[in-house]
Amino acid sequence: MTSFKQIEANRRNSSRSTGPTTQEGKLSSRRNAVRHGLTAETVISALEDAEDYKAFEAAVKADYDAQSAVERELVLRLASLLWRIRRATSMETGLFEIQARHLLDFRRKRDAQQNLIRRFLSSTDLNDGDESTSDQGRQVAISGPNADVCSPDLAQCFLRLANLPSNPLDRLSRYESALWRQAGQTIFALLALHPRRPWERPRRLRADSNGRLKKDDS
Repeated sequence: MTSFKQIEANRRNSSRSTGPTTQEGKLSSRRNAVRHGLTAETVISALEDAEDYKAFEAAVKADYDAQSAVERELVLRLASLLWRIRRATSMETGLFEIQARHLLDFRRKRDAQQNLIRRFLSSTDLNDGDESTSDQGRQVAISGPNADVCSPDLAQCFLRLANLPSNPLDRLSRYESALWRQAGQTIFALLALHPRRPWERPRRLRADSNGRLKKDDS
């Protein structure tokens, strides 16, 4: 149990604290959390640029005129959430790129094997007609005025990802949904705390002496 002498000693030590004493020093100290923000907690230093995040954070802060410490913290949290949502989009793109590389590698190996078989068969003058027929069939499959050559490949990459045991797309979707929920809650809190400026408030209508409605500028 703390004795009375220890309590008095703690009070005397706290009165001689080395913290800022001038008004300028106190204001500078209050801005420390705002200046640093959540950069260290948000940015993956090995993969992301902290300067890019700071620029993004500054852009988000410019959209809100934070008047209190609570509002400033909410704005910084919103910037962190939006940055992580962007990261989730990048991760989705990365998943498709990984599958696309696997697909292209599989096709290169398959084509190499087919070319080897064709060269072997061409030496015996066989399968010449079948080869042209199969090429025409492949061309017809992707032809047409509105055909998108990449669509079947993207669909195949999606099916590969969807069938993986770890279900990366489903996990990423849940992760992104949770971030959007938190971002929406943060925006709602900011709107509740941040009063509208006079020129942003909707003008009320009042009736004049003749009973006609007109805008109330008061």
